[in-house]
Amino acid sequence: MTLEILNTKEQLRNLIDDYAYLSDEKKISEVVNLFTPDVVYKAYMGDFLAGNVSGRENMEKEFNVHASHVKTYFTLNGQHSVKINGNMATGISFTQIKMIRETGGKDVLSDYSVKYDDKYVFQEGKWLIKERIGYFVIVEARELKN
Repeated sequence: MTLEILNTKEQLRNLIDDYAYLSDEKKISEVVNLFTPDVVYKAYMGDFLAGNVSGRENMEKEFNVHASHVKTYFTLNGQHSVKINGNMATGISFTQIKMIRETGGKDVLSDYSVKYDDKYVFQEGKWLIKERIGYFVIVEARELKN
């Protein structure tokens, strides 16, 4: 494995970690800048297509609406494997996402186990996500006892 490949893998890992960090902090305008202007983002809950957005502007609107309903996000990234082909790459990553929302005056924790299938492209001197498909494999919600 060449130094260039190792460097690219690190940059791609940093990209998905930045997505998690910025999302947790609800820095949506910075999150969408991790994507290409023509991004396609889909989210499946089981077999149901729960989200389908394209373009940064639409993504920012959708993400802001979602974030407005969430009190706290906490994301933990796990495995991340990539295949690099010049200025393009594909990747699979696994993530645990926890979200706290208020429902009926009570805090409810939603716990998501997610597999992301990504397509990346190197543009303007940096790697960006061109397509992201999130498969929410396990979803659990429970009331928090404060």
